[in-house]
Amino acid sequence: MSTKSIFSSNVNDSQSLLQEFFAANDYLTSEEKSQISKAWDFLVTCTSTETRSSGEPYYIHPLRVAHILAQNKLDSDTIIAALLHSINQHGGTSEQVKELFGQNIADITDTTNKILNIPINTKSIHQSDAIRKMFFAMSDDVRVLFITLADRLDRMRNIKNLRREYQVIIAEAAIGVWAPLAERMGMQAEKNEFEDLSLKYTNPDAFQQIKAIVSQKSDERAEYLGKATSAIYKAAEKAGLKVQIQSRAKHFYSIYQKMRKRNKEAGELFDLLALRILCQTPAECYALVGIVHSLWKPLDGRFKDYIAMPKSNGYQSLHTTVMCEGKPLEIQIRTVDMHNMAEHGIASHWLYKKGTNRDLIEEDKLDIMNRLQALKQASLSDDKSFSELKDELLGDEIYVFTPKGDVKKLRAGATAIDFAYAIHSDIGEKIVGAKADGKIIPLNRPLKNTQIIEIITNPQAHPTEAQLNVVKTTKAHQKIHSWLMANDPTFSERLAAGAGTGSGGGAGSGAGSVSTSGTGADTASDQPQKKRRPKKGIPPATISYPDKKVLVQGEKNVLYNLAQCCHPHYPDLIMGYVTRSKGVSIHKADCIIYQRIPNKDERSVQVEWEK
Repeated sequence: MSTKSIFSSNVNDSQSLLQEFFAANDYLTSEEKSQISKAWDFLVTCTSTETRSSGEPYYIHPLRVAHILAQNKLDSDTIIAALLHSINQHGGTSEQVKELFGQNIADITDTTNKILNIPINTKSIHQSDAIRKMFFAMSDDVRVLFITLADRLDRMRNIKNLRREYQVIIAEAAIGVWAPLAERMGMQAEKNEFEDLSLKYTNPDAFQQIKAIVSQKSDERAEYLGKATSAIYKAAEKAGLKVQIQSRAKHFYSIYQKMRKRNKEAGELFDLLALRILCQTPAECYALVGIVHSLWKPLDGRFKDYIAMPKSNGYQSLHTTVMCEGKPLEIQIRTVDMHNMAEHGIASHWLYKKGTNRDLIEEDKLDIMNRLQALKQASLSDDKSFSELKDELLGDEIYVFTPKGDVKKLRAGATAIDFAYAIHSDIGEKIVGAKADGKIIPLNRPLKNTQIIEIITNPQAHPTEAQLNVVKTTKAHQKIHSWLMANDPTFSERLAAGAGTGSGGGAGSGAGSVSTSGTGADTASDQPQKKRRPKKGIPPATISYPDKKVLVQGEKNVLYNLAQCCHPHYPDLIMGYVTRSKGVSIHKADCIIYQRIPNKDERSVQVEWEK
């Protein structure tokens, strides 16, 4: 794909912009152009009065996103979805997109918009990797990821007018999330551009220093590489070998990483000047090494044979560095098949460049990455294949968000209790409730990929044996078990007798200890409570709350009562429990009495204050 997507037409002339887009991407059929024009007109109509911070019309951004994708000749549905990827934030609706362009494009735009609006917090390499896997979990259509990356790249290209602190935040996300994701998707050029732009805004001094060094004597460098290339072609032809020679342009971030790793200035690096020779067979690779070494003296210790001894990831190539006209020149020699594996199979060259980085994919995932690339090239609409691939990639794991945008990786089947312990042991010990995507969920319900989980705590709560039977993660199980051993005198006796194994799938999930001889919800919530008398001479305080009714599963005319144990009032977070004789009992979400009701999850219902 091209790294440039600048239109020369007047940005306010939407039709001229569209025609320029078609002229630059002439692989589209007349029918496809007609559908794209229809999407463009819809976009322009919805956003005609909106402008970006630069003063340009809003619609120029989606057009640039579509152009990035069209440079790789992606299908017309992808182009249409790219144009409309954020339309529901600008006057359009999913229903309109579905009616005009079909369910598939509507689904792509909805998912892309959801991903692009997730708060990203890249505190660490592992956090960034979890975010990228989250995107795979959310994307049932691989085109969602292509559009997402194109959107982020266009935004990276146009952040120069933003405040410095925002530039740094966006640039850190680029290097932590988008560049590695682009590489895994086989978008090598975009990966390089993400990295260079990130360096430009996170370390502008280093960027400008490298830029100055690289730009020095560029004509002289081109002449130097041209002479070396001509000499190799001439010698190879004399030996009866047909080869292709490519100059390997080092992008700025790659140079920066080498400078840091080797503690050298850019001018001291051996491999700023590089050539790659492609031939047909491994035998020809070795013949070419002999030819290159006959032309120029090799540097000691700079020859590596990754054909005879491939890297563990399958990478194959011959590497040598020679002194050509007094300057070090790095040369890689490989077959066309080896090159296709390295470039389009993603895995091998990726691991080679990041050999000391912790942000690596496991070896057993390499085939999945290669299959992902093959799927991209073969059939973008093969949703079933991508779904199967996604399941393999994610394995038995789920990825869920905190309200602040942090991602937590948990084993499949994990509950909100596991999530609470994953955040911090203190939160796990005090959990009394949880919300998923804003709705109360039972503590024993397995969490789902991409949910935003909010934990409700109470300082009086503590771990229970019922929780021990629910949790799935090792950390939660160990913490609860340790607490019970230290604080419940009878727990070890029951454990020895086989009463509490901690390995079952019990339904209880209260924050207090569960009593097997309890009276049930109607007695727990409806018992008369003793009223405290005010101290002598001091009148009782009166507090007024808004008179709000409770909706039970969205319905108004359902019998309910406000529990006397916790006195819920608007705007308290509330829970509902179906009693045996008095309708639905309404409790505060952190009510200890409610949390101790046996088997409450089986009879809990959705409740909320009437708005």
